[in-house]
Amino acid sequence: MAPGPHVAGAAGWQAIGRVFYRAGAILRALAPPSLTQLVLRCALAVPFWRSGVNKWDGFLQLNEVAVLLFSSEFQLHLPGGPYSFPAPAVVAFAAGSAEILLPILLVLGLATRPAAFGLLVMTLVVQLTVPQGWPLHVTWAAMALAIMASGPGRISLDHWLDRWIKRRPG
Repeated sequence: MAPGPHVAGAAGWQAIGRVFYRAGAILRALAPPSLTQLVLRCALAVPFWRSGVNKWDGFLQLNEVAVLLFSSEFQLHLPGGPYSFPAPAVVAFAAGSAEILLPILLVLGLATRPAAFGLLVMTLVVQLTVPQGWPLHVTWAAMALAIMASGPGRISLDHWLDRWIKRRPG
């Protein structure tokens, strides 16, 4: 007696399920979590690093263009605004410093979650400054949130330090 259409249909769905499971296993092998976390950290670091490098003329020497941008060009788009940045030279120095330090920490995987949080805060300020850039800013925010949620991964100084501390006697 031949199997009914219901039994044959179930076997077909099981075969399709096995194909999808195997495809998923191949994709997981191509993108292990430790590699994807490293790539994600680097991808978020690059735009901030590039912006930060352009703000400096030398070690702790903020260029005039950076201060000028925060003094006259950049404004916070808040309700009732836009408003100028308070203390533009201080804000430019803080932004330029963070745009150098936080990406370095991210790439090294050192203080990864706090560094990602810092870049998330910077992304929110950038969004308030350049509201029309939201498609890019939401991508940066998603990357920062993913790093904050998943951590640095195995390819990081945070992971190495955690293992070293746990191995120490005492």
